[in-house]
Amino acid sequence: MSPPALLEPGTRTGNYRRGKDHLLTGADGTSYISMEDFAVALVDEAERARHVGGRFTVAY
Repeated sequence: MSPPALLEPGTRTGNYRRGKDHLLTGADGTSYISMEDFAVALVDEAERARHVGGRFTVAY
């Protein structure tokens, strides 16, 4: 699991987008996720195993 360009403390929303090998950016060009939502994404992957043996990234 690869982080976005900016990973910092924030609010847990439970919302995020998943991608493969490329940096995910929003319409404004930013690549960000809170540490709380990054943790949620990591646990979601551990529980559901959608990317076994593959790389993926998450961001808003």
